[in-house]
Amino acid sequence: MAVSAPKDKRFRRARVSPVARRDRGRTLRVYVGVAVLTVAILGVAYLAVRSFLTVDALTITRITVSGNTRVSRGDALALLDGLRGRNMLLLNLETWRMRMLASPWVEDVAIRRVLPGTVDVAIEERQPVGLGRIGDAIYLLDQRGNVIDEFGPDHAEFDFPIIDGLAMAAPREAGAPVIDASRAALAMRLLAALHARPDLATRVSQIDVSDARDAVILLKGDTALVRVGDEQFIERLQSYLDLAPALRREVPQIDYVDLRFGERVYVRPQATAARVQRVQGGGE
Repeated sequence: MAVSAPKDKRFRRARVSPVARRDRGRTLRVYVGVAVLTVAILGVAYLAVRSFLTVDALTITRITVSGNTRVSRGDALALLDGLRGRNMLLLNLETWRMRMLASPWVEDVAIRRVLPGTVDVAIEERQPVGLGRIGDAIYLLDQRGNVIDEFGPDHAEFDFPIIDGLAMAAPREAGAPVIDASRAALAMRLLAALHARPDLATRVSQIDVSDARDAVILLKGDTALVRVGDEQFIERLQSYLDLAPALRREVPQIDYVDLRFGERVYVRPQATAARVQRVQGGGE
């Protein structure tokens, strides 16, 4: 007699699907394929970028220079030596800009890339406004009182007042002289004021700023030193010119005239340095 045993649901045969193993194999092949494709894409991209970076349009073959008057094109190109033949996309513009700023005549410069293969250099030059006498040499000065260049035959067109007293001593053997900032500031303020009065500016021969609080002016054709302080330069200089005829009648040989005290004008004769004659109002 056949006896059937009851089924125990706690014991079941694991269902092993061969399909799962096939799925893992397929996934592995996909990963490998993706990796191979990625490497191939990167390789192609590298070759494309490398080819792009070496195209002629990106190789610097031309340099244009503008805004230069005192800096010759040859001098500018000498400062940019080594720029030609470089790739313009890999160019560090600031490095080359700093090279241009090494020129004493260059106040500022802008450098930009221009396709194909061109670098444009726009120069802003320093503008000389005066001549500084330091030691035995004379230097061109810009509007900030900085030394531009030593004055020479190439600068004969500049007819500026000579400024004394800018530095404590003559320049070192190597390099530009060291300018006292406060004295230079006084000189530049005076020159700026004179710029607004060309009629007076053309009459100024020399300026002394040894005292940073008292500028002294020497006019063309006049031996008197005119002390104008550190403000109201034009008003005081004009006052001297208005008073000069009366002052000369009173004191034919004037050492200096001090105009720093409002309506009071102090005059020192050349022959008696210890005596100070005070001229009230118009000096009458």
